[in-house]
Amino acid sequence: MKTIKIAILALLMVCAIMPAKAQTEGQVNYQLFKEAYRNKDYNRAYELMQWLFANYPKCGENLYINGANVFKTKISETQDQNLRNKYIDSLMVLYDLRVENFGKPEVHLGRKALDLQNILGKNGIERYYKLYAEAIEKGGDKVDANYVYCFFAATVDYVKAGFAEGTLVVDNYDIASDYLDNQLRIQTEAWNASKEAGDAAKIEKDSVKVANIIGFIANVERDFAPYADCDQLVEIYTKKFEADPKNIDLLKKITGIMGKKKCVKSPLYFKATENLYALEPTPASALKVGNMCYNQKRYSDAITYLKAAIEGITESKDLYTANIVLGLCYRETNSFSQARSAFYAAAKEDPSKGEPYLQIASLYASSASSASGDGLGGRSAYWAACDKANKAKSIDPSCANDANKLIGSCSARFPKQADAFMLDLKNGQGFVVPGWIGESTTVRTH
Repeated sequence: MKTIKIAILALLMVCAIMPAKAQTEGQVNYQLFKEAYRNKDYNRAYELMQWLFANYPKCGENLYINGANVFKTKISETQDQNLRNKYIDSLMVLYDLRVENFGKPEVHLGRKALDLQNILGKNGIERYYKLYAEAIEKGGDKVDANYVYCFFAATVDYVKAGFAEGTLVVDNYDIASDYLDNQLRIQTEAWNASKEAGDAAKIEKDSVKVANIIGFIANVERDFAPYADCDQLVEIYTKKFEADPKNIDLLKKITGIMGKKKCVKSPLYFKATENLYALEPTPASALKVGNMCYNQKRYSDAITYLKAAIEGITESKDLYTANIVLGLCYRETNSFSQARSAFYAAAKEDPSKGEPYLQIASLYASSASSASGDGLGGRSAYWAACDKANKAKSIDPSCANDANKLIGSCSARFPKQADAFMLDLKNGQGFVVPGWIGESTTVRTH
């Protein structure tokens, strides 16, 4: 394959200053090629292709589209293994030349890998896995979601075939899941934009793209499941960590994947997180250490790290997480007002989430005694708690079950009508909960 490519590239250099006569000959041969291909005269098309690749490689992308089909036809029809291998190698070179002359490596390198996979099957895993990896490396974040999934599926087969250790699956899961999550975000934004514009055709097209990406994400998660158990992740990474505990790239992989899979109670995660922060004290590593300290019930330490993270983090999703955990830490240290402020900050970062309001509702319910100045034994706090729980489920149906449970529990603690009457309070009347809660709410009895 290398020899074929060098020969063709050498010819390309020679023809860089091709005279007008050769240009005319190239145009004629290109038309002859298209005619031969249209008539399914693949032998003639193949002869013309060879000349065009060497002398007129930029005549048009149809040369590469139709040329790939010619090669695949010859591969399927050829019984001679040596000749078949020659055609396979030439097909691979065709894709390289297409990228050199027309760009778009994110498209053509993925297709190159997929063609080789379809031709060779799993017996060719050593070859086509490397092509998928090259497509991911050179194509960047423009690689189609289909090829990203193929890359990960090939990774699993590559490891199963004994060409690499299980760490490769974990590493490439990290790459594939990040790619797909990013593509889902971009495509969802495009879908929302098309809905705002009222473009029915584009709405349908974008919705299909979103559904496809969600499907690829599900497939990646399914294929990764056998490797995703926390014990297996610890086993996979412990040897690497012990061999090189100050390798920042390795520490980022360990903390990233174990954090994503919620394996945050493992001693390995703790050690890797601490090492990462010591070597690279960034907002991102501060967030990881803060989460770790929270899980270890080191709430004061967690607050320090989380506040440092919040000062430097720019991503809304990370700010949301940091503020939620910060609020939980403040709650555990009985700093209720600060906990509420943190939960409100989280709600600001992601208005679609009901969790911040549900946390505030729980905070009010658990600290009802602080509102004892209401003359009702603090039971007015349950009104405010129900208000927040109702808001939580109104903006985020996914938390409706938890919200309804809290509402049911709080409603059972409402004051009796007779108790409210003694204070000249009526159902529906406005009321301000005393103490640190200070919420405006309405009177409710049972």
